[in-house]
Amino acid sequence: MVWQGSAGDRRPYADLVADSWNCRGIRERCRGRMNSSGMSLNHTPITEELAEYIRRVTLREPEVLRRLREESQGRRPGNMQIGPEQGQFLHLLARVLGARKTLEVGVLMGYSSTWVALALPAGGKVVACDCNAEYVARARRTWREAGVEDRIELRLGPALETLDALLAEGQAGTFDLVFIDADKGNYADYYERSLKLLRSGGLIAVDNVLWHGRLTDPKDHTEDTDVMRAFNRKLHADERVALSLVTMGDGLALASKL
Repeated sequence: MVWQGSAGDRRPYADLVADSWNCRGIRERCRGRMNSSGMSLNHTPITEELAEYIRRVTLREPEVLRRLREESQGRRPGNMQIGPEQGQFLHLLARVLGARKTLEVGVLMGYSSTWVALALPAGGKVVACDCNAEYVARARRTWREAGVEDRIELRLGPALETLDALLAEGQAGTFDLVFIDADKGNYADYYERSLKLLRSGGLIAVDNVLWHGRLTDPKDHTEDTDVMRAFNRKLHADERVALSLVTMGDGLALASKL
C-alpha cells in the first residue's frame, strides 16, 4: 500500500507514518515491523522486564491466590498451574460471557477454578474435574479461603467418565465456559465432549497449545508433542467454532461454539 500525499508523495505508508511521528530511528523500526501494506508482522517481544511491568499495571491477583502461587512455585504440581495473567484472563472471559455455569478439566491445586469462581454471580457453579485426591485436598482449602467453596461442584474421578456422565445427565448445551488443562493425550476427547456440553456462543479455553515452543522443532516427535500438533490441526479445521490463540503463558486456544 502507498499513500498519495498532497505533494504527490507516493512513498510506502510505513515511511509516511514514521515521518508523521517525527521520531529519530522510528522509520527503521517501523519498516522492520510492518509489511508494505502497513500491517504489523510480529509482536513486541516480552522480556522479563516487560513481563514484570505488565503485571505491575494490570494484575489484580487475590491474596489467597498469590499465597498459593508463591508457596507452590518451582515444584510439582505448582509448576503445572497457569500463570496469574492467564487466571485473570479466564476471570475476565467468565465476566464477559455472563457465565453462570462453567466446567474445568484439570483442577490441580484450585488456582484457575478459584479465579473463575470469583467471577460468577450468586448461584453460579464451576464443575471441577480431577482424579488426584491429594491435589484436590489443597484445592478445597483454596476454595474455602477464597470464599467460593459453595460455587464448586467437585467431580473426583477420570475426567472422560465425568464428562460422559454429565452428558448422560442431560447437561448438553448448558455450560457457558470450559477450561481444559489436563493430560494431553486426551485433549481431543475432552474437547469433543466439552463442545457437546457447551451452549451456542459459549467458549472453550485450552491451555498449553504452544507446548513450550517444541511444536516447531521438526526433530521433536515425543508423544505429547505430536499429540499437541494434531490437536492444533484439529482445532484449525473445526468449522463448528470461531477460533483464536492468545500467546500468553504456554498458549491459550479459544474456541467459541457457533
